[in-house]
Amino acid sequence: MLTVIHVLPPDTQADVVATLSLTADERKKTRHRFTADDGTPVYLNLPRGSTLTSNTLLASRGGQLVRVLAKPQPVVLVKAATPFQLMKAAYHLGNRHVPLEITPACLKLEPDPVLENMVLQLGNTTVTQAILPFEPEAGAYSPSHSHAHAHP
Repeated sequence: MLTVIHVLPPDTQADVVATLSLTADERKKTRHRFTADDGTPVYLNLPRGSTLTSNTLLASRGGQLVRVLAKPQPVVLVKAATPFQLMKAAYHLGNRHVPLEITPACLKLEPDPVLENMVLQLGNTTVTQAILPFEPEAGAYSPSHSHAHAHP
């Protein structure tokens, strides 16, 4: 089993031994066993509070690298007729402290019928189910990710 202990910043040129596709909830785990996309068993033994985003690298004690990818998962896409309506939907969803990915064209959140109905009641909005990678905002009081800058 490959044990990773360090979080490194994304590097698209890095030579990795495995790729680990994880959902948004799985990317919050710092102590967990996973199976990499190629079947390699991987154990995360990361510093508490580490946040993994797509393309983050994880390093083992021996310097082997694993790339983290955002695994497609069920999401809801909220679109609006105007940027103001989209901003209004983001405001109301933010007040409920739900994980939310913000893009210029839409908002992404995990499926929740109550929240979907709330957004539709705001007017001039649409809600669509999809299976896509989900990268919610880390939050104003959280670092976007925790990492070391060099291999130990």
